[in-house]
Amino acid sequence: MSDSVRLFSIDSGQYAQFRPTYPASLFTWLAEKAPRHALALDVAAGSGQATLGLVPRFDTVLACDASVTQLQEASGWATARRFAANAECLPLTSGTVDLLVVAQALHWFATPDFFAEARRVLTADGLFCAWCYGLLRLTPRIDAIIDHLHGTTLRGYWPDGRASVDAGYRDIRPSVPFPLIEPPAFFIEAHWRLDQLLGYLRTWSAVRQWQQIHGEDPIEAIAASLQHLWGNPERELDVRWPLHFITGYPGAQETPCPTNC
Repeated sequence: MSDSVRLFSIDSGQYAQFRPTYPASLFTWLAEKAPRHALALDVAAGSGQATLGLVPRFDTVLACDASVTQLQEASGWATARRFAANAECLPLTSGTVDLLVVAQALHWFATPDFFAEARRVLTADGLFCAWCYGLLRLTPRIDAIIDHLHGTTLRGYWPDGRASVDAGYRDIRPSVPFPLIEPPAFFIEAHWRLDQLLGYLRTWSAVRQWQQIHGEDPIEAIAASLQHLWGNPERELDVRWPLHFITGYPGAQETPCPTNC
């Protein structure tokens, strides 16, 4: 089992509860840029945050993930069809997918094998779109506490792929084997109480690693400081995450299905 599967197979219900929701405008834009609306595929779908945004806009939506636990425990999948598969070996017919998306997961498998597999399953004019989001932003003083947690307390506890997320995928872009297009600026936005922020921070993979090694919760160490700055914990504050993209049209290419499928 890969590191990513181990990290995100734990408490998938909690993970889905506190993960932020992608903006509807993103999925509207994807539908506009896709050549057709017959079939969309969400690779490494996790608990389905991106999948659900595709369902109203495409005739058929497929969601795959290497973690069976994520696919089984998450709720609200609507009409999406779920299956377990590795990103580099998709059990799909070549040239059938109009839109392939990867939400907050490309850093786990941004390899030549995956890009070749994405090109294989996409139609000749199919759209590829992967995105990530990094640190959330609230207020300068709260941001400073979260930045210290992320960059100092949890330094050395993040999986290797996190560096790509923090870089906004700028490190991956040079290795993408097709021309990229630039989408409009999109942001995740939420209005959270303090308990929602704390729940979200506890879904961080590095927090889980810290807990396993130290037997303590690093979020408890900052909760009092956050509450002091927050004031009434029932008060809702604006939260924002900028989205970063790798998007383009890979084009047609005769690529056989990998022999190790």
